[in-house]
Amino acid sequence: MTHLDQVREQLSAGDLAKVRSFFHHMPKIDLHRHLEGSLRLQTLTEIAVEHGIDLPAYGIEELRPYVQVTGDKYDFHEFLAKFRLLRRFYRSQEAVERVAYEAVADAAQDNIRYLELRFNPVALSRAQNFSLLQVTEWVSRAIAQAQKDHSITARLILQIGREESLRIAEEIVDIGISHQDVGVVGIDLAGDEINYPPHRFAALFYKARQEGLGITVHAGEAGGAENVQAAIHLLHAQRIGHGVRVVEDSNIVHFVRNNGVTLEVCPTSNLQTGVVLSLSHHPLLDLLALGVLVTINTDDPSISDTTLTDEYMVALLAIGLEVDHVRTSVKNSINASFLPQQERRLLGEQFREWDSE
Repeated sequence: MTHLDQVREQLSAGDLAKVRSFFHHMPKIDLHRHLEGSLRLQTLTEIAVEHGIDLPAYGIEELRPYVQVTGDKYDFHEFLAKFRLLRRFYRSQEAVERVAYEAVADAAQDNIRYLELRFNPVALSRAQNFSLLQVTEWVSRAIAQAQKDHSITARLILQIGREESLRIAEEIVDIGISHQDVGVVGIDLAGDEINYPPHRFAALFYKARQEGLGITVHAGEAGGAENVQAAIHLLHAQRIGHGVRVVEDSNIVHFVRNNGVTLEVCPTSNLQTGVVLSLSHHPLLDLLALGVLVTINTDDPSISDTTLTDEYMVALLAIGLEVDHVRTSVKNSINASFLPQQERRLLGEQFREWDSE
């Protein structure tokens, strides 16, 4: 009997603790996780004390509502507001490296075998006017050490804000291109997709793709399905961050599917940002039925108080996926990763070995 056969039996018996244990021990892949949304609350309080950062509260439980989604009233702008406080903590090289190291260590603790961790160099640099190059090198150094200390492979995606100047965007792309040998594998566009269309970044993203970087774009989250089409058509996106609103237009669903584009779906985040009204209305199951390539990810595990194990449980119990759907999402993650083909093959072998036991 394979691992998957066992979990099917456990689900039938209603033994959710064993199902959760199964998913925790399952080798996992997270392609959509933000460094700025992965800070430990204990680390926040310690950095605040060390650097004299003025916080609304210093106890972990008192601080929690300011940096984590609590309660059951969800709003996109309130979710994003958490980042305004979280981005005040990058006060030194040591702080940046600590946060990056811990983000990878926490992923490894959840038995994530491969992580693509994205971050905005501008956000990390602003607290003390560090250079974009400095913070990128600090983050890359920290994840290299974390990989040595924990059983995980981690790579970096550099994120560009949609509202950013072309000069800064070009600098980030150039840093990404020149740092592929230390773990940078992709470029991301994120931010206000309603008021900042992507066309002005087209040449830069084409350059990044030509130089070997993977392209992922946040779209179809706050904005509609047409934004997903624009990201693929204008920016040559191979993956779409979230993208769940693509179901609003059947023609664009076909466009996504026919172009082999993978969606990075983050169920809990989609609920907390108000993109879906409830998890029972989440389109993940519909996307699978339509043949769209989907993956399951965490987005901002600290803000959402979630793990990838939690997201798999949510997918089964609240959205209605079957165990085989989760298995398919992991295979999609392997194929959609920005690793070179040989490394993707080795990653796939790890999962197949576990899957056949």
